Amino acid sequence: MKSMYDYLIVGAGLYGAVFAQEAKRAGKSVLVIDKRPHIAGNVYTEKVEGINVHKYGAHIFHTNNKKVWDYITRFATFNRFTNSPVANYHGELYSLPFNMYTFNRMWGVVTPEEAAAKIEEQRQAAGIMEPSNLEEQAISLVGTDIYEKLIKGYTEKQWGRPCTELPAFIIKRLPVRLTFDNNYFNALYQGIPVGGYTKMVANLLDGIEVRLNEDYLEKKEQYDAMAEKVIYTGAIDAYFDYKLGTLEYRSVRFENETLDKPNFQGNAAVNYTDVETPWTRIIEHKWFEFGKDEEGNDLPKTVISREYSSEWKPGDEPYYPVNDEKNGALYGQYRELAEKEPKVIFGGRLGEYKYYDMDAVIASALDMCERELA
Repeated sequence: MKSMYDYLIVGAGLYGAVFAQEAKRAGKSVLVIDKRPHIAGNVYTEKVEGINVHKYGAHIFHTNNKKVWDYITRFATFNRFTNSPVANYHGELYSLPFNMYTFNRMWGVVTPEEAAAKIEEQRQAAGIMEPSNLEEQAISLVGTDIYEKLIKGYTEKQWGRPCTELPAFIIKRLPVRLTFDNNYFNALYQGIPVGGYTKMVANLLDGIEVRLNEDYLEKKEQYDAMAEKVIYTGAIDAYFDYKLGTLEYRSVRFENETLDKPNFQGNAAVNYTDVETPWTRIIEHKWFEFGKDEEGNDLPKTVISREYSSEWKPGDEPYYPVNDEKNGALYGQYRELAEKEPKVIFGGRLGEYKYYDMDAVIASALDMCERELA
């Protein structure tokens, strides 16, 4: 008996939505399901007081991949947003990425030569030849002042452990710019989709059957019988019922607040780099779209999200795969099991256990489409 659908796509995030769009264009029948009550996965944006709130943390689209940019701009118009975070250290404000504004505020230096000399002087004074942990690595790259004020507290909050216990490779390179360029990303193409990410994903899924609040793993046999092939974008260890053990993730927690004022901090992202402030950063969502609604009107209220890093435990929302040797080896074992599932394709951040930026998810999905739908 022929299945009802050519493809069942588990997960309505970026990977699933791109595959669904391409499969439909190739004339295939497609059903998309998601266990959440909404589409768009972790890029989901929700309108609050006319503001597109990034529900699962700030998402800023940036890429050097022209193929990906040309593809995704068919489904959304992107604004000119540039990521220019600010660091707040006990009320002192610094520019992130580290640039001439940062160095001027830190040391009063004015020229690139003065800044370079100051960093070199501090590196030499530290005398670290072979960094054995993150603290030594950071000091050997940017000196003690920047490390103490802008790296140490933030990193310890983010990882939940002292910098002396974190491996050096986490910050192999720190972007140090001897210019006044305030753009955090070195990407040719960047911005935020006008109207929010949910609208963009809805455009990708236009004309495709989508069922929400559907947990594939709870009704796996029933769903598998409905389609010739399954595109699975959930957690790979969950698919195999954790039989080899649990892959670890880093998780994030948000406290959202709507404020009856037009402007809270004047920037989309402010990182709190001292260890005493419990949150890692505050996002003020309206500034992703310049404080305006889609008609260009000023918005009278604002929505902020305090972001906290939290140790992940099974059942929590998985955000970032932990790219260490132990988890990498366990993923390798799950990958071997996945290869023995002829009718299932594992894709996306959770399905491939990769710390993907949005453009890399889209690129991965398009590569799979080329192989699968050719």
